Amino acid sequence: MRLQVKGRNLEVSDQIRSYAEEKLGKLDRLVNDPTRVELELAVEKNPSIHDSQVAEATVWTKGPVLRAREASADMKASIDQLVDKLERQVKRYREKRRVAPRRHADAALPEAATLEAEETGPAVVKTKQFAVKPMMPDEAVLQLELIGHDFFVFRNAESEEINVVYRRREGNYGLIEPT
Repeated sequence: MRLQVKGRNLEVSDQIRSYAEEKLGKLDRLVNDPTRVELELAVEKNPSIHDSQVAEATVWTKGPVLRAREASADMKASIDQLVDKLERQVKRYREKRRVAPRRHADAALPEAATLEAEETGPAVVKTKQFAVKPMMPDEAVLQLELIGHDFFVFRNAESEEINVVYRRREGNYGLIEPT
């Protein structure tokens, strides 16, 4: 597992780095093959924010991409809470995979394409690049739940088109398909 630790508004000490490596090492035995883990530690400068020590992690695996964010008054406590949250995500993913197995074979799928967001003006504050993997809509909903976002972009394995699943206000999910 490759661990990359970054600091925002703070200098990451060797003590915190080794603590994070030790704690995130627990994920190594839970996840089949975590290829890369990116940990961003930050300190919120706003004095009205009590939980100013923030830990965010992204774990890339052969399966899902796991993301979590935790904040507390102590950086080590934030890291502990973050690792607990990632462990729960892994267990939930494993349980759901047991209940709803894949309906298509990986060998028959083409290589994943890369989708790059274009900068269109001053409103774009962050650009992300990610692989768009072929999957079924129900698997995309599972990915959406794991990353904790409001939407998820994927390539539909049946139609080979780019689709979007999103969380609706009442708690259900919607699917956007191109015409």
